[in-house]
Amino acid sequence: MSAPARLSGGLIDRSKPLRFSFDGKSMTGFAGDTLASALVAGGTRLVGRSFKYHRPRGIFTAGPEEPNALVELRSGARREPNTKATTIELYDGLEAHSQNRWPSLAFDLRAVHQLASPLIVAGFYYKTFMWPASFWEKLYEPAIRRSAGLGSLSGEPDPDAYEKATAFCDLLIIGAGPAGLAAALAAGRAGARVILVEDDFALGGRLLSEVCEIDGTPGALWAQQAEAELASLSNVRILRRASVFGIYDDEVGVLERVADHLPVPPAFTPRQRLWKIVPRETLLATGAIERPIVFGGNDRPGVMLASAARTYVNRFAAAPGQRAVVFTSSDDGWRSVADLTRAGVGIAAVVDPRREVAPAVRALAGNVPVHLGASVTDAIGGQRLKAVEVAAADGRRHTCEADLLTVSGGWNPNIALATHLGGKGEWRDDVAAFVASGVPKGMTLAGAAAGRFTLAQALEDGARWGVEAATRMGHASSAQTPYRASDEAFAVSPLWQVAGARRKAFVDLQNDVTADDIAISAREGFRSVEHLKRYTTLGMATDQGKTSNVNGLAMMAALTGRDIAATGTTRARPPQVPVAIAAFGGLSTGKHFKPTRLTASHDWATEQGASFVETGQWLRAQWFAKPGETDWLQSVVREVNAVRSAVGICDVSTLGKIALCGADVGTFLDRVYINTFSTLPVGKVRYGVMLREDGFVMDDGTTARLADDHYVMSTTTANAVKVMQHLEFCHQVLWPELDVQMVSVTEQWAQVSVAGPNSRALLQKLFGAAADLSDAAFPYMACGEFRLGNVPARLFRISFSGELAYEIAVPAGYGDALMRALMQAGDGLGVVPYGTEALGVMRIEKGHAAGNELSGQTVARDLGMGRMMSTKKDFVGRVMAGRPALTDPQRPTLIGLRPVDRATRLRNGAHLFTPGVTPSPETDQGYVTSSAFSPSLGHWIALALLVRGPERIGERIRVYDPIRSEDYEAEIVSPVFVDPDGGRLRG
Repeated sequence: MSAPARLSGGLIDRSKPLRFSFDGKSMTGFAGDTLASALVAGGTRLVGRSFKYHRPRGIFTAGPEEPNALVELRSGARREPNTKATTIELYDGLEAHSQNRWPSLAFDLRAVHQLASPLIVAGFYYKTFMWPASFWEKLYEPAIRRSAGLGSLSGEPDPDAYEKATAFCDLLIIGAGPAGLAAALAAGRAGARVILVEDDFALGGRLLSEVCEIDGTPGALWAQQAEAELASLSNVRILRRASVFGIYDDEVGVLERVADHLPVPPAFTPRQRLWKIVPRETLLATGAIERPIVFGGNDRPGVMLASAARTYVNRFAAAPGQRAVVFTSSDDGWRSVADLTRAGVGIAAVVDPRREVAPAVRALAGNVPVHLGASVTDAIGGQRLKAVEVAAADGRRHTCEADLLTVSGGWNPNIALATHLGGKGEWRDDVAAFVASGVPKGMTLAGAAAGRFTLAQALEDGARWGVEAATRMGHASSAQTPYRASDEAFAVSPLWQVAGARRKAFVDLQNDVTADDIAISAREGFRSVEHLKRYTTLGMATDQGKTSNVNGLAMMAALTGRDIAATGTTRARPPQVPVAIAAFGGLSTGKHFKPTRLTASHDWATEQGASFVETGQWLRAQWFAKPGETDWLQSVVREVNAVRSAVGICDVSTLGKIALCGADVGTFLDRVYINTFSTLPVGKVRYGVMLREDGFVMDDGTTARLADDHYVMSTTTANAVKVMQHLEFCHQVLWPELDVQMVSVTEQWAQVSVAGPNSRALLQKLFGAAADLSDAAFPYMACGEFRLGNVPARLFRISFSGELAYEIAVPAGYGDALMRALMQAGDGLGVVPYGTEALGVMRIEKGHAAGNELSGQTVARDLGMGRMMSTKKDFVGRVMAGRPALTDPQRPTLIGLRPVDRATRLRNGAHLFTPGVTPSPETDQGYVTSSAFSPSLGHWIALALLVRGPERIGERIRVYDPIRSEDYEAEIVSPVFVDPDGGRLRG
């Protein structure tokens, strides 16, 4: 801490004082402050610790490029780590904490890491953590996990809401500095639909930080007037507190921080809004980022970019120091001398490595001592800057006492967004910076983002591009009167690194990448810019190298004897700024993301004592426990035995149901199923298998033909949506000429399986004379439409259990009544309700492939369905399914298993090996996909995928489960354990 440094003037509102705290210390700022400016005004210099060495760090910038001042905001469920203090709009009650320190910011014991700095240089982790191998799990990985990250989340559910929005416009302008405002005014006045996006909470960009004039009006006031005019135009939308995080094909991603500047979002207000903006054209007016210089001790609290110092004194009326040294290799840095002097900050010296500067530039320093041809070699101090060592042109060194060192090495156009769709940076010697090249179609750069750094150039660019864009959109625009702007000198002679430093010189402040690390990377052959980045972690911190990348690659260029253009630069990738996962989710969180869907019979099942399980999006009855049953398996065994001996009912409404109508449905189904459906008679049901385009099984199910042009398809519960999407794609994209209409009717019909020897008797009792269910009238795989009183009903004679079975469907509103009617009709016939667990047991006993076998890695041949694949027609996936790897006889295929020792329990996931062979990936023969205790057989059984499975029936196989420490033998048998001839299901 040092003396408070609040100045007069600025753009803050002194009539609105705001209380906040930092590390528990109560402080005061004003409306219009950022957290960083309020800390500066309060005299706080130490704000954080670096990632690797835990070195003390202060505020380095005044914008989103900040590498040092990362804090945790708020407490409790709203705690938010790694937030840049320079971007946080101050609000009353704001609570902030420093991070990455222990036990306190001022006394961080982990700073002892600095003693090991010679050992933990670039690439040390690649070398150190390889030996001995046994140390990885016991020592290295736990230590790395403890050290990883800076802040921490609360771990509590997020109490705030987020939402998404979509907008369309003629011209999207990114950045509301002078170029962006001029473009918005020009296009908006012409009638073009404009969206202006600004990251800051105030429009104006550098106009808010500089002493300048436009048409005789102070820059900040001109920005306010421009904003007022834009707000009055109905065709212009302004998004403030909004960051563009990515440029994508035909759309732009924007995160709007709707209520981040408030302690708690107001009722019915989202905290953040994720915009998808679809513009006809985009103007990038993102400005530029000032470049630091690498020298000894350049990470000390009190070392700051020159433009940031001007921002704090001019915009926020906060003095970042009392006595400053200005170190600059550009004309722009000299402007800080005049602004700091005007604010009352003493200037100890101006240091410029150039031997000559223009007289008008030299005049900005007045009577301040000036050292041309000199450089700052070291910043001296601990938790705050105390002095600066300067090497004069003749090599002599002297020390200047100072608590502020402002640095300016030139400016880098902020072109990251222009590279998201393949653009790249191209070096230009005249501006000593990378500018955008190969930008996407429909994108233009203006002002500093285009390497045109003066205020006059920015206004000229913006006005011209705004008019031209509006004209291309068909809007007549009158000629713009050129703006009169303050004249500025902008020459620069880049200096990347000062040689001869006695202290560590940092390139990447957040990740503690030093000049020595760059040299090590060059010596060890990691000279490509992409290798440099990953070997040293240069630019891989939360600031994405905004203040470090260009210096680092320029130093690599010098070390390898290449120019910067030949060395190149890395490309930025989205997201350009951090985006909370909650913002991507929007309102789709918790039950809004995955609502609990209840079947029509849920209340009835609850009355019956059902235990429920989530299956896909639905809550289904898993089993129905009876008094005296203490174990779930007891309930399941009872239910299976009841179905096998009498009759059971199970709600299967969650299966996907898709209605298909039209003259060409049969042809359409032939193309999406591997078997033929165009020959299916009316009143019949057929089982089918559907492949993905790569030849793997997507789903299976049945399709019933209710009329010449009316079919109903059934899918698995889990794949209902996926299959519907697939069918829509096939119709709309592949075969739009077919007369087919389809709609999902899953929620419209409640459907119940009635299975068991007494199922016909139960249904005949229910329907009475309304239906003839005899074998002759309603045989296996028949379907029909009937009426239960005044209620329409559909009946399908299909079986998943292997027993005589039917599925009856009624409109969903009658689902509960249907279950109760079935139970009443089954009184005296031994009817029981059964759940998904018993259903699964019976399908395994019958050898039906289901979800575990339809894993996305199996083909029809693997599941014993190869003969279903028609050779007389084409279908989706046919060609790809014929690839050699998918027809290889060595592929694992479906078989059944029963343990040699009948008391042994089979478990899913166990792997199969030939007896006597050492288990290894090379000797692996397959694995268990589904297992269950079979009440019909009295022991555990399983389905499995085994290499050459069907031809090995009768052999023994080793079942090896290292996770559960189980190892035993099993017999290879047919996957059909019960009623292999199918006599039961045919009645």
